[in-house]
Amino acid sequence: MFANTPEPPYYAVIFSSLMSNDTDGYENMAELMVALASEQGGFLGIESAREELGITVSYWQDLASIKQWKAHAKHRIAQKYGREKWYSDFKVRIAKVEKDYAL
Repeated sequence: MFANTPEPPYYAVIFSSLMSNDTDGYENMAELMVALASEQGGFLGIESAREELGITVSYWQDLASIKQWKAHAKHRIAQKYGREKWYSDFKVRIAKVEKDYAL
């Protein structure tokens, strides 16, 4: 399902990842992170797909909201596990959405 985002501008955090062989606990943490992010001020929605390359795009009202989410204590724990255990590689990009449209 597509995130229900407002009229631009807003921000997108694009998280691309390759999984390691050790994914124990990953699904539970991913579900927890979506639930926690949705409770954060400035959170607008999320879209995710995973095949060989996983891509998750979260949408935020402003850069301050993104910064607060990055620093959230439970999110910091998930980041640590991601770097040390779940991902063989990842990249984060932050972009300002200036236009969106659909069918």
